[in-house]
Formats: sequence, C-alpha cells, structure tokens
Amino acid sequence: QGQLVESGGGLVQAGGSLGLSCAASGRTLNTYAMAWFRQPPGKEREFVAAINRRGVITRYADSVKGRFTISRDNGKNTVSLQMNNLKPEDTAVYYCALSTLWDGTYAGPAPYDAWGQGTQVTVSS
Repeated sequence: QGQLVESGGGLVQAGGSLGLSCAASGRTLNTYAMAWFRQPPGKEREFVAAINRRGVITRYADSVKGRFTISRDNGKNTVSLQMNNLKPEDTAVYYCALSTLWDGTYAGPAPYDAWGQGTQVTVSS
C-alpha cells in the first residue's frame, strides 16, 4: 500500500497561516477515516483533527478549534489541514494518519494504522 506523505510545513510568524497536505500513491484517501496528529518538542504525540470517510463529520482538539480546518480534496486525493492564527505552541511535527478498519473521528491514535513521516511546523513569536 502507498505511503502517506505530508507537505506544506515551514516557518511562520505568530498570527500567520499554513496549509498542510497529505497525499498517498496507491491509496484512495476518501475510502479512509483520516486524522492529523502533532508532536511538540519534548512532548507526546497529540490529536489535532479528524475527518470521517465521507468528509461530513470532523472533530478538533480544543486547542485548535476555530483556527484549524481539516478537509478532503477527492479530485487531488489529498487531505488538508488549514491552520490560521498560528501560535508558538502550535510548533510541532505534524503527522497525517488513516484508519483502514474504522470509520469515524477518533482522537486517540489506536484506530489509525498508517502514518506519514511528518512535516515540521515552526511558529515564531
């Protein structure tokens, strides 16, 4: 099965925006529940956002609600995370993940059985 590849990370000032994208060759991403997680420096990996297979249900961590948006682009076979009003505490490596077995918007990592390598997002104050 194709690997997940994240792109779009980088350095941005606080208050700025970044858009992350997750792509996969050999997989049709709209047949999987998908999520974004992040791992801040020195901390555990944490949930950011999730979207179900049909893309009609989304879920967000409280820390990003109202600032981040997860979405699908079925034509491009990608899942995106639009991040607005970024804060220094959003600095982390961001990972996309998919679940081959379950549909839903799970905040824990257990249902997700394929992960990307991650992309670094750094927000300067």
